[in-house]
Amino acid sequence: MLLRTSFFSAALWATALMAVPARSQTAPAPVDFEKMTWVEVKAALDQGRTTALIFNGGTEQRGPQGTNGAHTLVAHEVGIRIAAKLGNAILAPVVPYSLNNANPALPGTIGISGPLFASLNEEVAEQMIRNGFKNVVLLGDHGGGQQQLREVAAKLDAKYSAKGIRVVYCGDVYAKVGKDFDQWLEDNHLPVGAHASIKDTSELLYLGGDSGWVRKEEIPDAVGDPVRKPGEPRDPNAKRVNNGISGDARRASVEIGRKVVDMKVDYAVAQIRQLLGPASTGTQQ
Repeated sequence: MLLRTSFFSAALWATALMAVPARSQTAPAPVDFEKMTWVEVKAALDQGRTTALIFNGGTEQRGPQGTNGAHTLVAHEVGIRIAAKLGNAILAPVVPYSLNNANPALPGTIGISGPLFASLNEEVAEQMIRNGFKNVVLLGDHGGGQQQLREVAAKLDAKYSAKGIRVVYCGDVYAKVGKDFDQWLEDNHLPVGAHASIKDTSELLYLGGDSGWVRKEEIPDAVGDPVRKPGEPRDPNAKRVNNGISGDARRASVEIGRKVVDMKVDYAVAQIRQLLGPASTGTQQ
């Protein structure tokens, strides 16, 4: 009886061990600097993951439906995906402020000045270089600050390139994606918008629709001031909504958000590889 019980217990124990998943040898490498230990960062650098992504988010009103930290939330998630796809990159903590200015009528914005924004990015980039990164990529999810990022990258690249260290600006993740996505909206007979419109709201639905990033109950009424084309004068007879939306977000969807995010990741990876060369950006496709 004892032998039978022992055998039965051993069998149960063996079954339990089989049910415990073994530590995967192919688990994705950590790419989020702020969630890594210094030991893990050092090991990553030793393994050749020497490209640092400095992604700038922003804190601003996003209409009645979008949370104020949307730029930062999106930049973090998109940055993680870019780093993983590059194969040798790590995302630095996302900068949560951009060129902007608070507005008491729509109190959701915390902005900083252009010089401060540029200095902040310059110092963070140099800190990442001091940590041992050989490539630094500056990116921004907000329109304000793109020129400053370009200038900082050029300045630091001139300073460090002779030492084998590159600092580059990835603008396609913002400008090219915005232009091409607007064309996609037109081609699919959807309203082209600007701030807090269909593009921005769809991103939030896709990345954080179930995590409190967007107020879904507000989307059926998420229409704001009409979008003007460049150089087009404001219609003096048009009634201002002034709810923080430029355009119409009522047809936002998870599927559209997925397309926007995929474009951001693909465009950024392609440009970073083009700027730094395949030898500097890994080979993962």
